[in-house]
Amino acid sequence: MRIDHSNEGLGPVLGQIAGWEIRANQTQRKNFTWGEGYGTPSDGMDTRLNRPAIRKITPDAKSLVIYWSRSGSTELLASYIAAATNSDILEIALAKPYPADYQATLKRANFEREHNQPPQLAMQLPDLTQYQQIFLGYQTWAMTLSQPMKAFLLAYGDQLNGKRIAPFLSQGSYGAGDSLQLIRTYLPGSQITSPLIVDGNRVDEARVQTEKWARQIISK
Repeated sequence: MRIDHSNEGLGPVLGQIAGWEIRANQTQRKNFTWGEGYGTPSDGMDTRLNRPAIRKITPDAKSLVIYWSRSGSTELLASYIAAATNSDILEIALAKPYPADYQATLKRANFEREHNQPPQLAMQLPDLTQYQQIFLGYQTWAMTLSQPMKAFLLAYGDQLNGKRIAPFLSQGSYGAGDSLQLIRTYLPGSQITSPLIVDGNRVDEARVQTEKWARQIISK
């Protein structure tokens, strides 16, 4: 396992994905201290300062986990799904990563949403021919799709059409918002399964729930 010491002090290691440690910092906030995720520090991974974007592509996998995560909650869910289903993994990467500072990220994300200017991506989508199932992981920001996932679907949604799409998300007490409606809008030719929705500060308690959901999706 590769260790990133720059994240020390931001919470314990809760898992790994493609050999990299995962810290889900919202899980350090329970009950009233959570604040629906407000102010949670970045885990440092979304800034791309400490490691490259996760990309695990093999010739035989039939399912692919595509995700973006800021504080580690969605990434922890992604790791559960990938391990339970032997899925390949693709992390969404941005040309200009968000700042590690929460308030600076909030300001930028609000501007992007209000001006309909999702961030530019810095990634290449692999050939999706082999995949029958796509697990799509994101967060709800301001009761809608987080801007990185919106950018991904706008850029590559046509290549996901016709696939079976299983959304999974971490949220801050306000549920999925309009995110599932937007996914259906962006992927009109895809079958969208029932979603997995987990509180961002409870993902460390959701492994059994997540694995059961993922296996049920694969078995159908």
